[in-house]
Amino acid sequence: MSRALIVIDVQESFRQRAAAWRTTNNPDIADDVNTLVRAARADGDLVVWVLHSEPGTGGVFDPASGHVRLMPELDYRDGEPLLVKTSINAFTTTNLAQLLTQRGVRELRVCGIRAEQCVETTTRVGYDLGYEMTYVVDAVASFATAPPDAPDDLADPRTKQAAEIVEHTAFILAARGFATVTTVAELAGTLTGS
Repeated sequence: MSRALIVIDVQESFRQRAAAWRTTNNPDIADDVNTLVRAARADGDLVVWVLHSEPGTGGVFDPASGHVRLMPELDYRDGEPLLVKTSINAFTTTNLAQLLTQRGVRELRVCGIRAEQCVETTTRVGYDLGYEMTYVVDAVASFATAPPDAPDDLADPRTKQAAEIVEHTAFILAARGFATVTTVAELAGTLTGS
């Protein structure tokens, strides 16, 4: 096994932020992730699940809230690694690198929520650690982002829409050589030989 699929932060916490969730570019991300997971398993690849946690904050990412859990429609299987991070990337506050080294993994496919934040930084850190990185552009999600001084309704013309953020993130990762950018259909077809 030299390849792994890393599923980052596809968790219930995000849906609890109803106003932000309404601005997502990919409300059906769980379906895309499940397609990748099935293809990865069929090819014998490791599937690693990562959750984001902010203990003691009292928010939706505080484990005490009960929302720091995978979205229930995800096809998680007992025995697959489920890591909990407290930093933006999936490496810094987990044993992800150790787990991958123990299993001989050198190639990572990444997907998940907050394309420009948690998925992107995990991709860059993975690249820095010497992994061959693939960013699955249509199995990520983000949210519209308004400038700090914009009104809460996101009507400010400077607001970046989620799809624009995802597109820009993929462009930068590919243009700077941090990752190959692909789609669910391309990757699932490659893994399963279809």
